[in-house]
Amino acid sequence: MALSRTARRTSRWLALATAVASAATIAAAPAATPGAPGVGDPYFPEMGNGGFDALHYDLGVSYHPDSGRLDGRTTLTARATQNLSAFDLDLQQLTVDSVRVNGRRAHFARSGDEITIRPEFALRRGGKFTVTVAYHGVPKPLNGPIVFGSDYGWMKTKDGVFVGCEPNAASTWFPSSDHPSDKATYDIRIDAPKGLTGVSNGRLIASGEAHGRSYAHWRESRPMATYLATATIGKFDVRTGTTPGGIPVYVATDPTLPTGKVDVYGITSEATDYWSKVFGPYPFEETGAIVDDMPQAGFSLEVQSKPVYSGVRSESTIVHELAHQWFGDSVSVRQWKDIWLNEGFATYSQWLWGEHRGTTSAHDAFRKAYDAIPADNGFWKQKIADPQRDTMFSDAVYERGAMTLQALRERIGDQAFFKLLPAWTAAHRYGNAHTAQFVALAEKISGQKLGDFFDTWLYTESKPELSAK
Repeated sequence: MALSRTARRTSRWLALATAVASAATIAAAPAATPGAPGVGDPYFPEMGNGGFDALHYDLGVSYHPDSGRLDGRTTLTARATQNLSAFDLDLQQLTVDSVRVNGRRAHFARSGDEITIRPEFALRRGGKFTVTVAYHGVPKPLNGPIVFGSDYGWMKTKDGVFVGCEPNAASTWFPSSDHPSDKATYDIRIDAPKGLTGVSNGRLIASGEAHGRSYAHWRESRPMATYLATATIGKFDVRTGTTPGGIPVYVATDPTLPTGKVDVYGITSEATDYWSKVFGPYPFEETGAIVDDMPQAGFSLEVQSKPVYSGVRSESTIVHELAHQWFGDSVSVRQWKDIWLNEGFATYSQWLWGEHRGTTSAHDAFRKAYDAIPADNGFWKQKIADPQRDTMFSDAVYERGAMTLQALRERIGDQAFFKLLPAWTAAHRYGNAHTAQFVALAEKISGQKLGDFFDTWLYTESKPELSAK
């Protein structure tokens, strides 16, 4: 069918108008720019990444204990928060083999612990995308003064590996946005030699053995900070069941460790149910523990849903790490300077447990700790609401943080205080929070002005005076 001369002229004008309109739209669209290489946390400025929100990690790790080699493939699903021409991921030490964005091979460059990825096409703000990184190497633990002078991260054991990554070691074994402000859900698949068990976060979806290897697929369906992820591997005796309150339990224990006097399974079950009454409903699908023979790790860690214990464990340690499931895991810090919101609360939970057991009151535990430390001791010289990076896990953050909570309880009364705790965990469930928000909520619930109180206990570099009351 042929067009008339008039119709052809009209068609040309329409085509020209469409081209002009398209050019105007392109000109008006914001230019794509690279995401920031870090979230700007004062303690770890280049950890985490800007330009996107992590939504889900699908991790596949294959570990070879004899050589220490790890082969990994991580697929991150994220949402762009700006028009992105490039973005970064955190990965320490390991070698990147390939990168794909939305299934297409992408250019990448390495600078220290940062991988800068440039996709073939810019990513539009608000759109979801996937980035898949294949990598390999021999992960090494981090060390230094931060975690009590201990190594931490990916730590080789006699039969496998112990993985505890707070604060910045998750990126020693998988590429990530390694900061607690960027939480995501996880699928973690662990491949190890036959006879070993891979234990991770959340629920066990599938497991088995084939071709001389063992396989385990774990799923954490609740948002999780990167440092709380684990892929601990070894020979374990596993006990499963439910707490009296109906929460599934999974406890893996290294059979070479002496039994000791602590029933890890029993205390885990009891404490999970008790804290659910005091702090609000248990936030995850499963509770449990991983007890491994790792004497070089001078710590235990509140791994989400299954704290890891490095051989040394006690009832007090277990209730501390389980309290973190609310304070630190479900409600995570927005910046690392707010770490007292994790450690002060978990330490205070040990005093509450003594009260629950009838062995000592939280008031007496508070006074004993307070009276034992002279006013000229350096303990009192630290601002615990901003303790600085290398001393973020100092005794003051733990104990003065706990003292702050008992002093607050005595200031506002039990009724307001025990209303405050579950209100805090409910208000920020699966999210992030900071100190000013806790102060505001405490003031709202108590009906009192508490600015001076918190300034004295959290920021003053001297020993607070106790009221006569």
